[in-house]
Amino acid sequence: MSLTFHWFLPTNGDSRHVVGGGHGTPATVSGRDRPPTVAYLSQIARAAEDLGFVGALTPTGAWCEDAWLTTAMVSRHTERLKFLVAFRPGFVSPTLAAQMASTFQRQTGGRLLLNVVTGGESHEQRAYGDFLDKDARYRRTGEFLEVVRGLWEGKTVDLDGEHLRVEDARLARVPEPVPEVYFGGSSPVAGEVAARYVDVYLTWGEPPAQVAEKIAWIRGLAAAQGRTLRFGIRLHVITRDTAEQAWAEAGRLLDGFDPETVRSVQSGLARSESEGQRRMLALHGGRRDALEIHPNLWAGIGLVRGGAGTALVGSHDEVAERIREYAALGIEEFVLSGYPHLEEAYWFGEGVLPRLAAAGVWRHPAGAGEVPSAQVPFAS
Repeated sequence: MSLTFHWFLPTNGDSRHVVGGGHGTPATVSGRDRPPTVAYLSQIARAAEDLGFVGALTPTGAWCEDAWLTTAMVSRHTERLKFLVAFRPGFVSPTLAAQMASTFQRQTGGRLLLNVVTGGESHEQRAYGDFLDKDARYRRTGEFLEVVRGLWEGKTVDLDGEHLRVEDARLARVPEPVPEVYFGGSSPVAGEVAARYVDVYLTWGEPPAQVAEKIAWIRGLAAAQGRTLRFGIRLHVITRDTAEQAWAEAGRLLDGFDPETVRSVQSGLARSESEGQRRMLALHGGRRDALEIHPNLWAGIGLVRGGAGTALVGSHDEVAERIREYAALGIEEFVLSGYPHLEEAYWFGEGVLPRLAAAGVWRHPAGAGEVPSAQVPFAS
């Protein structure tokens, strides 16, 4: 088995400080340090591609640039990198979304992955004209994926559902290959959608024991549907030659968190309807102390950022060891990021990936010769 690694395109801006925001909260001013231009995002994407990342997650929401348009432009500056495009089913018809995905596949040579984001914040959803409650949004997501999956299989689809209705829907050209669907959600209704329709279930970076519980839960639901899923995890990373250097960088980021910004962001996130966001907030409780919640797992990012709020922090050997710990639970895909995204891609790609290659759990998608050999002798 070879683990799969994805990086992140910061379409909300980038910085040497943490760019906060998300889940209904606006991006912090640090996002203006490196605006999310196509030129800069393409630089990150090319670095990720060279280092051995398979894909790059692009977020969705009012706090960032549109994921479809941005990745379509960045794709022209890369050759192999796939784009894990986040999108919200309630904002576009399922037939049009299926058609968009099919077009993206043809125009990029099959480099689209879809991250389905149901939307956990009703106040943000209402700004886009969506007035369903959270559970109804998940039920709509299930109907949406039922239509899209059928269209991608070349079927003519008719659906008269609770929230969606299509008649005689059909694609003139189906995508080749069919994009894989990634999805996350911690509520009971989210688990049912995952079990029926998705290829990869994503969790945010909780401690291993909690991740193991989630995997067992989703596996059981999927088995009841006669399906098996893959599992992925979303984390930030701060990896350096020594643990002392890594934790010093985490401390520098923490020192940059303005107390008023933390208060404002935490107040906004406390109103979140997302079960996953609630679990993230519980890891740190809004406090700055006791942020290492598991060896090398730091909850500091979540003080100012919604969504994924934890980071793997440590030496390259320690971070590689934590990755293997998650892999032993059943995690096969890792969606990573770091501040700034260009530099941190190199720290991880040149420091951690060669160690995982030497351990036999990862290989460069372009071939073994692409792995930076200078780091391999230090592998454990």
